[in-house]
Order: sequence, then C-alpha cells, then structure tokens
Amino acid sequence: MTIETLAKQGVAHTGLAGIDTSRLKAMRNASLRACFNRIEDTRYRLEFVGRILGREYINDAGARTVNATWYALETLQGGIIWIVSGTEVDTDYSKLVPAALRKVRMMLVLGPAEQLKSTFAGVVPSIVECQSMTDALHKAYLYDATDVKVLFSPACNDGTPTNALGEAFRNEVNEL
Repeated sequence: MTIETLAKQGVAHTGLAGIDTSRLKAMRNASLRACFNRIEDTRYRLEFVGRILGREYINDAGARTVNATWYALETLQGGIIWIVSGTEVDTDYSKLVPAALRKVRMMLVLGPAEQLKSTFAGVVPSIVECQSMTDALHKAYLYDATDVKVLFSPACNDGTPTNALGEAFRNEVNEL
C-alpha cells in the first residue's frame, strides 16, 4: 500500500476507528498494512462530490449520529451550509452547538425542524425547512456567499439506507 492510498480522505480515520485498541497494540507493521489494504474506498463519509462556482459540496451521508456529524463539522475548515435530517426526535444535538456557532452559516433541514430550531435558535443565523434534497441544494446554491462549503450530514438515522441518501445528494449536486 502506498502512502497516497492511506492518505485518501476518510480511509485512515475510518480504519483506525474500527480497530480495537488492544488489537492495535498487538499488531505488527505488516499486519497493520494488511488491515488497511482491505479497506474499500470510503463512500459517504466526508466525500468530496464537486466544486460549483468555487463552492465545495461534501457528502457525509454516513454520519447517522450526532458524534459522526460533530466530527464532520470539526474537520471542515471555513463556513458551512449544513443539510441535516429533521426526522428524529429526542436526539440531544447540544454537542453540535459549539461547532455550529463557529462554522454553520445556514442550516437546511430535511423534514420537520422544530427540535433543531429549538436547539440552534440564536446559534445558526438561518434555519430553513426543506421539502426535499433538491429544495435544500437549490437554497444552498442561492446562498449569497462564496466562502462556504455545503455539507450533507444527517446527524440521525431516519431508516433510509445510507447509500440511498448519499446517492441522492450526489445526483442532485450533479444536476446543479
């Protein structure tokens, strides 16, 4: 395995996150390399989809928990337009408030936004309910700033398969 393969966005942190630390300590370098060679290209985790008019579109459909979305928000540099799922109730989004306060310029909510509005009111300047991924990406495209990234990171599991969400985002970005 080359260092370029290991450095692919997502491969190292996804691989290391899945390894039990006691097993990691017992591995020799050759064993560790063999482990990483089996990792397929990581899809739907901080996956760069495209750049349109200088704005990056990042697919993080695999972020189905608050912790996974926290990692995405902390990892990305600069301002963020965050597309999030609003379908899960009784989720504690408070862990995301500090990162949202620093980075999120606009929150586009797929589905009901009541819980997200109550958590992020006064934190995120603009919280907008969207009817579909098409609607959300259209609003993100029209947002008047070039120094932001568009991040799709659901932060909850609404029962829709990750690959369906990820492909929907990618297809809609490609239609812009």
